[in-house]
Amino acid sequence: MPFDPLQPYDDLPDLPPAADVESKTVLKACIDARAALAELKSAGQRIPNQAVLINTIPLLEAQASSEIENIVTTSDALFRHAHREDGVEDAATREALRYRRALRVGIESLRARPLSTRIAEQVCTLIKGVDMTVRRVPGTALANHATSQVIYTPPVGESLLRQKLANWERFIHERTDFDPLVRMAVAHYQFEAIHPFTDGNGRTGRILNLLMLVEQGLLEQPVLYLSRYILRHRAEYYHSLLAVTTDGAWEPWVLYMLAAVAETSRWTTAKIAAVTQLQDAAAAFLRERAGRIYSRELVELLFVQPYCRIQNIVNAGIAKRQTASVYMQELVRIGMLQATKVGREKLFVHQNYLRLLTAEDHAVPSY
Repeated sequence: MPFDPLQPYDDLPDLPPAADVESKTVLKACIDARAALAELKSAGQRIPNQAVLINTIPLLEAQASSEIENIVTTSDALFRHAHREDGVEDAATREALRYRRALRVGIESLRARPLSTRIAEQVCTLIKGVDMTVRRVPGTALANHATSQVIYTPPVGESLLRQKLANWERFIHERTDFDPLVRMAVAHYQFEAIHPFTDGNGRTGRILNLLMLVEQGLLEQPVLYLSRYILRHRAEYYHSLLAVTTDGAWEPWVLYMLAAVAETSRWTTAKIAAVTQLQDAAAAFLRERAGRIYSRELVELLFVQPYCRIQNIVNAGIAKRQTASVYMQELVRIGMLQATKVGREKLFVHQNYLRLLTAEDHAVPSY
């Protein structure tokens, strides 16, 4: 029976795919992507304070993954409100911050249990800010944003969806004969095709990609900025996903995901190297211009919290409040930070670091 986008795709085939998804071309691309990912993992391990990465790159991932779904905020707004979600007026910024929290909670959940439907429900609930469970009612359909034409109707019925999700779980954990990156690509398609929730499936699926990489030991922390590639190749992302359904075109889809892993691994590795250079430059600058307040812990904090508060210094045990205030004033005086007010709160902004994080290139700014 030919595929009909207006009818629920209840006949979505179980995994593994009947087609050969590990062709010579795919396996060659796997070698390249695995090497780039291993280099990223190694680069991340060389950062003494992991919070420097964990507090920043997942925010960039959250922004890009949200923008794929046309939920648009700015990196500046995200970093400004990174310490709390409550009180953020902009709805898009709140959703992107919830994405960051969902990613963190997902990683923590992996310590207790394997990747599962339950973790997917937990992640989607945190992204949406309301309780999200597997769909119980029909009516979900995917439409072309430009034409509003329905292009895909996912399977319906909670029992059927849970059966397909159980098969998805078994494929992830039992089919170790497939390369883990191929498994990630195949599992991502299947999750999006099952489309288990009424909303938030794309963002949930992209978090699950990162969780799979961590669970498989390919990354220690979710610092791969994968949505950057997808955002820049969004039309191809959706086209390749749909082509698996309509034409069984597995190879182009898997190659797309492998290219995403390889390119973003290299980009993120280069960004980490630049951050390390900037951190060294910041330490040297602070020792030279205000050596009396210099400490390694203070420099690290300015990279963990690019929008820094006096209380951050106090909480880190670097100084008591009065001394912390003096430190901040001195950092502003030498031009390392800029003072700004958000409402009644005074923030101290590390502009050089923000500039480096959000730039497409990896040029290291000078102080």
